[in-house]
Amino acid sequence: MRTFLSGIILAATTAQAGAAPVHSALGGEQFGLQPADNFRLANGRCTDCGQKPALWYFQDELIALPLAGAKDAPGLVWLGSPQLVPQARFDGKSLHTADGGALQFRLAPKIASNRSYFDASSEAFFRQREVRVRGHWDEAGQQFVARTIWPRDYVIDAGQLPLQPLSGGDDLQGFVRHAEGGARAEYAVRKVWQRPGAAPADLAGKPVLAMMLSGAQGDDDEAYGGHFAIATGRLGPQGEWSDWLVNNFYGLDSYSEKGIVASALPADNYLMDLNSGQQYYRPSYMLVAVLKDPRTAQAYQANVNQVFREFYAHHFTYQHAAANCTGINVDVLRKLGWQWPLQGPTNRLKAVGAFAYMAAKDLSVASGRKAFSYFTEEQTRLHPAVAFDALGQDLLNVLGGQAGRQLSGFEQQLLSDVEAVLLVRIPQVPSSRAFGSAPAYSIDEFMARAPADRSNWQVVPTQPRPFPEALMDEQAKKNLQASAWPVAALVLLVAAIGTAWSWRRRQRLRAAVPHPERLRA
Repeated sequence: MRTFLSGIILAATTAQAGAAPVHSALGGEQFGLQPADNFRLANGRCTDCGQKPALWYFQDELIALPLAGAKDAPGLVWLGSPQLVPQARFDGKSLHTADGGALQFRLAPKIASNRSYFDASSEAFFRQREVRVRGHWDEAGQQFVARTIWPRDYVIDAGQLPLQPLSGGDDLQGFVRHAEGGARAEYAVRKVWQRPGAAPADLAGKPVLAMMLSGAQGDDDEAYGGHFAIATGRLGPQGEWSDWLVNNFYGLDSYSEKGIVASALPADNYLMDLNSGQQYYRPSYMLVAVLKDPRTAQAYQANVNQVFREFYAHHFTYQHAAANCTGINVDVLRKLGWQWPLQGPTNRLKAVGAFAYMAAKDLSVASGRKAFSYFTEEQTRLHPAVAFDALGQDLLNVLGGQAGRQLSGFEQQLLSDVEAVLLVRIPQVPSSRAFGSAPAYSIDEFMARAPADRSNWQVVPTQPRPFPEALMDEQAKKNLQASAWPVAALVLLVAAIGTAWSWRRRQRLRAAVPHPERLRA
C-alpha cells in the first residue's frame, strides 16, 4: 500500500503521456476558501509533516497538507485522489473528455466492509450528464481509476432563481420532508431570501457558509437521525460548489464500514466518493448563506481547524449525544456568538428511566448512561435535523429583523454580510443500497421508525480502532482516564427514585388495607 500511494503521488506531479485531460488535484483548484496551490500531497506515513496524531488516521490515504505561510488553512484535507478529470461524458467504459479525447475507465474497488456499491442504476444516473471525476491515472493499465464521480449539473445558479420565501407550513422541515425526504426527487435549488431591494445578481465568486444535513439511511436502524456538517467556500463561475470544504466529524475510535474518516474534505468527496459518499446511502439538504465578505466563513473555518487538531489529539472524544457531528459543529458557531434559541433536553425524567432500563437490560452502566445522555442533551446539539431547522430559521429571523434579542458581533456580521439564502435538495445516487428518507427530528420519531423488537434491527457492526498511547499527550491521557459522567451519582439518583417509588407504592397498599385501629372504630 505504501508503494502504491507513493506511486500515485509521484504520478500527480508528472505529465501523463496521452492523458492531457487528467489534471493535478492541486493545480487551479480550491479547498473551500483556500487555493489548493497552498497545499502539497502526502500520506499519513510522512515522517517530517508534524501533527502525528492526525496523520495516524490517514496512513494509507492521500491527504493535502498546507504549505508554510498558508493562513487559516486546515491542518489537513482528506483528498483521497491525486488527480481529476474536470469535465467528461461517461459511457460506462470510457470518459469522453471536453477536448474530444477518450480515457479508458475503471472504478476504485469496493471496500470489503461496505455492504453496497455502484451498480447498473448508478451507471445509468451518470450517463445522463457531464461529470467531474477524482481518481488517478494508471500508467500501466492506461486507465483512469475513478474514486469520486460528481454530476456537473449540480450547480447553484442563484442569479437566475426567483425568490420563493418560506411561509406558514411551507417551512424548512417541509422542505426536508418533501417526497419522503427526496431520495428519488430531482436535484433542486430554491432562493428563500435575498437582501430587500436588491435585484437578482450573479453571485459567482461569492463566499458561502453552508449547513449540510443528510437524511436517514434505508438499511441501518441506528442511522435514522441523519448527519450534520458545515461547509465553507465560494460559488464557482457557473455556480459550482464541488470544491467547498466540508467539516465532517465522525467517531475516530472505530473503523467506519464505508471507510469514512473525520476530516475536512472537498464536497464532491464528502457526497460522492464511491465508498464513503453520503449520497450513496441517503438524501441530503443544504442551507447556504451567500456572503459579500468572507469574514464569517473564515471565522468559522479558523475555529473548526483548531477543533480538528484537538479532536485528532484526543483532547476530547466523539460521543453520540454529548459530542456528535452536530454538537461539535454548532458549538463552534455558539462560541463565535451565534445565539440561536435553545430547545432544551428531550425529557430529564425519561432519562432516569432510560438509564435504569438499559443498564438492567444490557447489564451495562455504559449502556444506561448512553441512553440517559440522549434524553438530557440539548436538542439543537443532539439532532442533525433539529439543528438544521433551528439555525436556519434563526438566520432568517436575524435577517428579517425578528430575532427578538440583542445581536452579538458575529450575528451583526451575518446581518450585514448575507446577500442571499438558498436551500438545496440533493437526491440519493441510485446504487445497490436501499433508498433513504428524511431524518428523524426526535427520539420518539426515531423509535417509531425502528422495529419494536431491537433484535430485529438492522445494525452495521464496526471494529474498534484504539488510539496508540504513544501518540497521546498529557491532556489526551487525562481525557482517556476521566469519566465523562458522574456514574456513581447517577446510580444513586436512580436508586433514590426507585426507593421513593417503592415507598409510595407500599403506602398506597397500606391505605387500601383495613388498619386495626380503623376496625375498632
